[in-house]
Amino acid sequence: MGCYGMFVMPASAATTRIELTQVPCQFLEPETKNQYFHTTHAEDCRRINQQTAAERLKHAKVLHIHAGDVVFRVRNQDVPYALGFWLRGVGLSRWRLPSVSGGGIQTGMSKDYKVHLKAGHYRYSCPLNPTPDYLLEVTP
Repeated sequence: MGCYGMFVMPASAATTRIELTQVPCQFLEPETKNQYFHTTHAEDCRRINQQTAAERLKHAKVLHIHAGDVVFRVRNQDVPYALGFWLRGVGLSRWRLPSVSGGGIQTGMSKDYKVHLKAGHYRYSCPLNPTPDYLLEVTP
């Protein structure tokens, strides 16, 4: 199952598991140059990302996987407040492609999000620990 880095692995013969790590204001895996931002609440990330997200996204890796059952394991590493995860289709495909979301991931904890993905273009982010919108491409 092609992808960048070591964070995609088969969970079973029919399921892919993707491990994503959140630190303040970002996911580590897609960013080519990880910066450690200091934050005590979500408003800090809104300000930081307003200033830095466009440039960071120019260099962010696009995650590539095959359609099918996927488990996203999202870990909160050093974010001092609860965070979450939101995966959805891009543009108008947002209405026809599956999505998954949820919150409540405390510092040092992980949560799994299972979804059956169809081929298409997706964005993923965290609205609670505001991150940029990273890209996921799913092929048949």
